[in-house]
Amino acid sequence: MSTISSHQHFRWLNLLTRHLATSAGNSAPVAQAGANGQSKPYEAPTLAQAAQASTIVQLEAPGQPVGPTMIQVEAAELATKTSSAETQVAHEALTKDTHMSVQERSPGRSVVRNRMRCKKVRLIINPRAGHNFTRISEVLAVFSAAGWRTDMAVKLYGGHTMELATRTAEEGYDLVIAYGGDGTVNQVVNGVMAANGKRQPGIVGVLPGGTANQWVTETSEPIDPVKAALSLIDSDVGMVDLGRIQVQELKFPNTNQEGQRQQKKDRKAQKRKVKQPSRVENYFLLTAGLGIDAAVISHTSKTMKQRVGRLAFDLAAAEVLPEKHAFPIEIASIEADGATVLWSGEAFQVILGNTRRYADVVEMTPDAYIDDGKLDLCVITEGNTLATLEQILSFLFRRRPDSNTCRNFQCAHFLITVPASIHLQLDGSSVQLDDYLSKADREALQRVPDRAQVMVSYRFDAMPHALWVALPETYDNTLFEHSRGDPRGRPGNNSQVDEQRPGVGARFIAPEPHDGRHEEIQREASDDLVNTLLENGYKVTITGVVMAPGKRQRYVIAGHTAKRQTGETKSVAIRIDEDATVLSRTGEHVPHGDVLRVQGGAEVIVVGKKNKRGVIKAKYVMLPSF
Repeated sequence: MSTISSHQHFRWLNLLTRHLATSAGNSAPVAQAGANGQSKPYEAPTLAQAAQASTIVQLEAPGQPVGPTMIQVEAAELATKTSSAETQVAHEALTKDTHMSVQERSPGRSVVRNRMRCKKVRLIINPRAGHNFTRISEVLAVFSAAGWRTDMAVKLYGGHTMELATRTAEEGYDLVIAYGGDGTVNQVVNGVMAANGKRQPGIVGVLPGGTANQWVTETSEPIDPVKAALSLIDSDVGMVDLGRIQVQELKFPNTNQEGQRQQKKDRKAQKRKVKQPSRVENYFLLTAGLGIDAAVISHTSKTMKQRVGRLAFDLAAAEVLPEKHAFPIEIASIEADGATVLWSGEAFQVILGNTRRYADVVEMTPDAYIDDGKLDLCVITEGNTLATLEQILSFLFRRRPDSNTCRNFQCAHFLITVPASIHLQLDGSSVQLDDYLSKADREALQRVPDRAQVMVSYRFDAMPHALWVALPETYDNTLFEHSRGDPRGRPGNNSQVDEQRPGVGARFIAPEPHDGRHEEIQREASDDLVNTLLENGYKVTITGVVMAPGKRQRYVIAGHTAKRQTGETKSVAIRIDEDATVLSRTGEHVPHGDVLRVQGGAEVIVVGKKNKRGVIKAKYVMLPSF
């Protein structure tokens, strides 16, 4: 930023005085009461004070993590401190299913649509060999501009994400954000659910940073992390179901003498129950799978995933597929009066869906809802050789298999019995059977020469209304059975939606000029102001813009600007409060809500102070022509 001379300084003050006076329809300069009761000219802030710049703090991923496992990053220097009384009120509001000042309910709706309002936020990052650190400073700048106080925690080892999420829930954060893929989201969900009864009714949000990002696609959240951060600021809150898995029982083949004689007699192996239902349980937000998909996932290299993305799964499938065969399975529903067998036979794959998509593309459970208290199940059965091969290839290459060899079921509680050798996955992450077993059962299982001889019964339960999640304001509620119309309960046409946002669609009506001389002065002032802003302001190319919820009107713009001396591009976030002046390209005052009309790729001119987080607190913003 170039230094402003005293002559330019005086000219700037005079220009602002004239502009503010004439735009208000007055023929004389605005006056204020002085110390002795006498009027004195209005003094605007200097441009030099309003446009001091500092560098953005860049965060780099360390090669070998050292030091404390929790990295605290204060991402809001001006965050409002809430009194203890206000904190108690906020907590009581949360426990009563309210996450905003105004909530909208309809009779029979199991989903409450609320604007999300947060102050205390934790961002849990799966670094993925440093890939998810590349834009972290941009994300933190956006959150800071919204007034969020954000702590950042980085996963350092297996299981660490779940530990961090549990701690976050117990510490009463308003929002915990999973920055990673669906596996990271799963770990955060399980961590929140495992908070030992101390869990606060916080919200789980997601920033996409993985290979598939299925939850992001299901809820229409932007895949770009900065745009996703903007979407989170303007999110609604919904309560959703979760799937839960437990090991119900293990059955080992009977190897004693009596069992052997009985086996020889009727050629049917006797089996015995050795374990009561396991206390270990895991949750899934998206899907669970038994069979080929879990085997492929378990054989997929993490390094390869980071290098080639989804192609890593295809390479693993080519290696695993020739070794896989149909396996025996029994599927039962559990009701109050006992279990009822729904289907039994030979199958290659079972998918249980809490949502609809599988691998982010194909809808394996197209009738699933995330608020109906049920799980949807799809089993790919064994057919003739050619048909079976076609089914498996369709599934692996993310196309829905033919209905002739697909069976679908829906209920709240499933009991699925398969050989212990069959792989299991939850939300795209491989899960080991041994993790659900006691030490005695693990040792017993290890002594069996062939795990295929041991049968394991998994219990899958739908857990209704188990978790609060952040949902984009633009989401169309496809996964919600009981919602109707616009996500906020409003009619879906743009004009009515815009009316809810201050200033959008409204026209600025300039005051009638008193005479021709007044109009001429106003035009000259506007021209001079525009030229001064163009000469001295930050020129910011827009990535996205949202209105942040809160008691006061605030808009957040994400974008990037170039240094004048070097041309180096830096990312910034612009905070536009009620006291900022918003202008058109011709220098006329326009409503603050017109900021939402700015499209990505457009350029705005902003004058204000930039802090070390890369946030510009705007004094003056000049919008592009619409």
